[in-house]
Amino acid sequence: MKPVLYLVVPCFNEQEVLPISSAVFLSKLSELSDADIISNESKVLFVDDGSRDGTYNIISELSKTDNRVCAIKLSRNRGHQNALLAGLMAAKDKCDITISVDCDGQDDINAVDEMINCFLDGCDIVYGVRKSRNSDSLFKRSSAQAFYKLLNAMGAETVNNHADYRLISKRALEALSAYKEVNLYLRGMVSLVGFKSTCVYYDRFPRMAGESKYPLGKMISLALNGITSFSIKPIRIISAVGFIIAAISFIGIVWSVIARLFGNTVGGWASTVAIICFLGGIQILSIGVIGEYIGKIYLETKQRPRYIIEDNINMN
Repeated sequence: MKPVLYLVVPCFNEQEVLPISSAVFLSKLSELSDADIISNESKVLFVDDGSRDGTYNIISELSKTDNRVCAIKLSRNRGHQNALLAGLMAAKDKCDITISVDCDGQDDINAVDEMINCFLDGCDIVYGVRKSRNSDSLFKRSSAQAFYKLLNAMGAETVNNHADYRLISKRALEALSAYKEVNLYLRGMVSLVGFKSTCVYYDRFPRMAGESKYPLGKMISLALNGITSFSIKPIRIISAVGFIIAAISFIGIVWSVIARLFGNTVGGWASTVAIICFLGGIQILSIGVIGEYIGKIYLETKQRPRYIIEDNINMN
């Protein structure tokens, strides 16, 4: 039996690129359907993440000319990870497999063919992995590599050079739905699901149109969320640093007492200031890291909905 595929496409203020990329997605569905690889019931599910431009209107118009276009509209901007999860959960009961892909057209859509082949061979999760980062700036390339190394060092299971271009089977989506945390980092959550997985490698292209909706600030926020959501090693590092500083301080106290007994004490302004600044910096940093974890606990205990769906198109 041919699987029903839903391409899940998060969108935020993408009116410039949407008319171009949507044609690419629909063309790929037609190609796969004509080749009897996927079911004719396969669709493209757009998720409007509270766009302030004409994104949802464009999707609505597309749905009038092609019934393979469906959509959900979130009541407000909730961020890429929440929007993607909303689309996956909306598609969960309507398809056999989902493939999440960004709206900008940078991810090579032809990698979908190999992803589906991997699914037919028994894989529940197929990660799309970039072959190289030669098209990125030196800063972005080096910072991305440092981020993946840091995540792995902190104990979080991640796939290097993988973003959110991936295939997930219905069974894996059911398992993913059991994770209820508010602080989302899907790249880590999907890895926790388990099941048989593999990687498909592809080239990444420049945006088809428009500007990136993921500036440096959001990238840093995603990185911090990934680390603090999947590892408590930062707190353990704080404990280790505190122990080392306490040991050094104890030695300093012993030395100062001995020096005082022998009358060799000398006022040292520079050393005093250096020690105070060092300890003060360590304390503030430690409080900040602990506060990050406490903040996450605070958000989780509120149990607020991760997203609210305001409207939908062809989802009934």
